[in-house]
Order: sequence, then structure tokens, then C-alpha cells
Amino acid sequence: MRGRGGAEEGSALPLALVLFLIAVSFVAVAAGASALHLDRLRLLTVADGAALAAAESFRVADVVVEGDEVRPRLQDDRVRAAAADAVAAADRADLTDLRLVAAGTPDGRVAAVTVSAVWHPPIVSSLLPLTVPIQVVSTAAARFG
Repeated sequence: MRGRGGAEEGSALPLALVLFLIAVSFVAVAAGASALHLDRLRLLTVADGAALAAAESFRVADVVVEGDEVRPRLQDDRVRAAAADAVAAADRADLTDLRLVAAGTPDGRVAAVTVSAVWHPPIVSSLLPLTVPIQVVSTAAARFG
């Protein structure tokens, strides 16, 4: 004869396993989201440096004086070359497939740089894809003085 609640024995173990799997899934997603955010910030740092180098790519002959204002004029080919050099010189230790997507000047005063990389999650699972492309855009204004 079974005692009271005898049919319920062992039913806590499957529940505990399910809760454990849910907790592990949350940890994997949180670790992945944090890693993605940090890699995006690293990529943005590279893009900011490339945009700054591109904004300083003007020559003294490219400076225009209009009244009291002294303005450098950027050229697309110099902006592109300076941005490519900055991306090539960047620390690639944490970024996979780092590359310059686009660089140019829309108005001759601002350098716009687009950089991309591929992100790999720290914990690969069915919840997180194997790779995610990330891309950032940075701009810097050319100033003289």
C-alpha cells in the first residue's frame, strides 16, 4: 500500500532540469549580448579613429580662406586613403574580418567612414547564431587651427 503522495515521487527532478536549462539559456544569451556590445564598441573605436585620420587628410593647399573663416576642403581620394591606412593599422586582435566598407566626404568638410567586422558569440548554441556581421558609421569634421 502506498503512502500519501507516493505517486508524486521523482516529479521534482524533471522540473529542476527544465529550470536549469532555462537558466543556462539566459546566461548564454546575456553573455552573447554583452560580447556583441563590446565588439561593436571596439569596432566603433576603429571607425572613429579612421574618421579622425580621414578628416585630417587635407593639405595646406586645400585650405580656403573666406573672410574670417579658414576652412579645409576634403577630397574623397585622400579621405579614402587615410581611412584605409587607419583601419589597416588598427588592432585586429578582437575583431574578425575587419574591413573598410566606405569612406568619403559628402560636403568637403566632413569625413564619413563605414567599417564592418564579423562577430562570433562566446557560447555557440542553438539560441545564438554562429556569426553576425556588424557595421558602424563614424563621421569627423575637418577643422583648421
